[in-house]
Amino acid sequence: MSSRVEVEKQRQEEGTARHFLAEMLHRGAIGLLRGIKGADQETGISPPRLSALSVLVFGGPQSLVSLASAEGVKPPTMSKLVAELEGIGLVEKSPDPNDGRGLVIAATRQGKKIMLAGRDRRLCHRAEPLAIAVGEQHHCRRPRAVHLWPHRPDHDERVG
Repeated sequence: MSSRVEVEKQRQEEGTARHFLAEMLHRGAIGLLRGIKGADQETGISPPRLSALSVLVFGGPQSLVSLASAEGVKPPTMSKLVAELEGIGLVEKSPDPNDGRGLVIAATRQGKKIMLAGRDRRLCHRAEPLAIAVGEQHHCRRPRAVHLWPHRPDHDERVG
C-alpha cells in the first residue's frame, strides 16, 4: 500500500516540475515577444505590414492568395496591405509567368533591407540578456548577422 502512495506522490512531484517548467517557458516566451515587439516598432511599419513583408523576404515571392493564406487573412485584406506596402516602396508586383492573369508579389531591395535590419535588432535585443546570463560581455554590432541564418541559394540576402 505504501508503494502506491509513494508512486502517487512521485507523479504529483513530476507534475509539479512539468508545471513549473511550463510556467517558466511561458514567462520566457512572453518576455521574448515583448522584446521583439519593441524592436519591431523601431521599423516604423505596422505589425500587419511587417508580418506580410516578412513572409515575402524570408519566404520569397508569393501570389496574393498564398500570401493571404500564410497570414491567415482573406485576399481582400491582403490586397489592401500589399497596396500599402507597394505605396511605400517595400514590395512590387509583377506578372505571374505561370498564370497570365495572376500577379507575383515580391519584396523590393528596400523592403529586404528594412526586414533584415529589423531582424538584426531583434537578435541584438535577445543576445544581450543571454550573454549576461552566461557571464559574458556583449557588444551588439549593428551590421547584419547573416551568418546566423542558413544560406538559401534562391534568396539573395546581400542587400544594403
